[in-house]
Amino acid sequence: MFESDDWGSIRMPSVETYKSLQAAGIDLTSDEGVLFNRYDSLATTADLSGLFEVLASVKDSMNRPAVFTPVAVVANPDFRKIKESAYTAYYFEPFTDTLLKNSGCEGSFDLWQEGIRRRLFVPQFHGREHLNVKVWMKALNNGNRMSRIGFDHCFWGMSTAHEPNIGLEFQAAFDFSDPADIVYQAEILDTGLLLFKNIFGYKASYFAPPNGPLSSRLESKLADNGIKYLFMPRIQLEPLGQGKVKKRLHWLGKRNLSGLRIITRNCFFEPVIQGTDWVDKCLSDISIAFRWHKPAIISTHRVNYIGALDPDNRENGLSKLYELLRRIMKNWPDAEFITTDELGRIIDED
Repeated sequence: MFESDDWGSIRMPSVETYKSLQAAGIDLTSDEGVLFNRYDSLATTADLSGLFEVLASVKDSMNRPAVFTPVAVVANPDFRKIKESAYTAYYFEPFTDTLLKNSGCEGSFDLWQEGIRRRLFVPQFHGREHLNVKVWMKALNNGNRMSRIGFDHCFWGMSTAHEPNIGLEFQAAFDFSDPADIVYQAEILDTGLLLFKNIFGYKASYFAPPNGPLSSRLESKLADNGIKYLFMPRIQLEPLGQGKVKKRLHWLGKRNLSGLRIITRNCFFEPVIQGTDWVDKCLSDISIAFRWHKPAIISTHRVNYIGALDPDNRENGLSKLYELLRRIMKNWPDAEFITTDELGRIIDED
């Protein structure tokens, strides 16, 4: 099973934007987001066509093609309206509107829909935005220089946790310092999940919070909106506010107090990161999972398959993915490719 985070979010709009941000003094290279800033962007028609070609080319033991569960956000900031409000009010737009504004993406949502129809690319929910709205808007309203420069470039992916008067990452949509923010985060889940249904025509059943942080106080809200399955790392640091966290332990299939089933990931495939043989590493992860009679749940971010900023990055990711898929079927001829929702239903029936 392939889970792929970050679809729908802008991240880096263009190569020109990257260069302009660097020229303005924005640090894009010295934190853990460096590869996302350099390679990650909205998926173009070329990106999706290439991915679908690879997925469709390898069949499982049931003669079904490989399939991705893209864990997607459904909105991005409406920069024009926010600026017109002098940074006093937040507005968002469906990511389908964002696609229409970006070169190479104008017709890409047709491919999203094709991917769903062909069971190659079946989206689930990553949040409304890959953005901590409260924290970002406060920084903009206070005139934070780095945030304002990023805003002028339709970008918020710089590291901000150590920035004075910010203290949290903009990318971590459900992190907080003030527990009162949970009320607003619940509203974001309501509007985001409704927008997901309106865009894709079905309700999301699975949620993976951006960058990880999520209060357990939001779990009942997720359940009320039709979410059945929740991604969590095996060791979660749940935010409590004011920099405090609570350590929580999770395992695959665990049911929490709100009735949500926990999904954990046990395999990793990130060929954008140099210096590792990701095919061999992932095959080793899969082998361990199968040895313990567990499903292989592979984490592989969107950035691995994006060529808008550097076509070589896409070609590298797709060629490694093809090799991985072929070797999976060679090593385990009875393997099946499934979606996260399908796995959840199997666990529920067990």
